[in-house]
Amino acid sequence: MKTTIVKTAIALFGAGASAAFAATSGLASEGSGLLTWSLIGFGVMIIMLQAVPAMILFASLLKGLFSGHHETHHLPKV
Repeated sequence: MKTTIVKTAIALFGAGASAAFAATSGLASEGSGLLTWSLIGFGVMIIMLQAVPAMILFASLLKGLFSGHHETHHLPKV
């Protein structure tokens, strides 16, 4: 058990150090262009447009769960 904890701690500390070294590479960023922001905006628009039917479906689900008991219609026996 102790070896597992030690191995996990070493992996976590190693991952943190590698991320810190990668962040200090010294390269200057060029900024995001219009195409990048358009792509991000298009992705957000898709997610928001899919959220509208999901909210309607969720509201219908809650309405069906919390509404009163309805009569069930039975088919006549033949």
